[in-house]
Amino acid sequence: MLAIFLAPIYILLNIYVLRWGYLWIGNCHHLFQSRIFRIILTVIYLSFFKPPTTELSRIPNIDKIVHICMYLGMSGMLWLEFLRAHRRNDSPLWHAWVGAFVCPVLFSGMVELLQEYCTTYRGGDWLDFVANTTGAFIASMIGYFVLRPWMAKKQ
Repeated sequence: MLAIFLAPIYILLNIYVLRWGYLWIGNCHHLFQSRIFRIILTVIYLSFFKPPTTELSRIPNIDKIVHICMYLGMSGMLWLEFLRAHRRNDSPLWHAWVGAFVCPVLFSGMVELLQEYCTTYRGGDWLDFVANTTGAFIASMIGYFVLRPWMAKKQ
């Protein structure tokens, strides 16, 4: 019962830590100030922090929905940044597939292995990896079949 009252405090503390990290990044090199770097930093942070126990934890596989959303957002932003930076089609499209699909999937696998072997409070899970891959796949389908034609018409 105490966890219900402490969970919002714990979540606010984690938001404060992320905010502090973003403010610190604002004083660094411009590469670190990009949106995609901030999204990747957020995914890393969320992958390794100890989540509080709440009533939502009782819903089966709710964390899989969170994993899909995290990797859909990260892969989607990578697609958007690639298509925005290469509007003139000066770069082969397979670069986008490698950078916005393959890299997030490999990153997801590394995170799951690190959670299993390098933390005591998190564990690697194959279903988490499948959910991460699903999120990256959905974002890649949206990027390829929706964003790419829309940005080509916009020129």
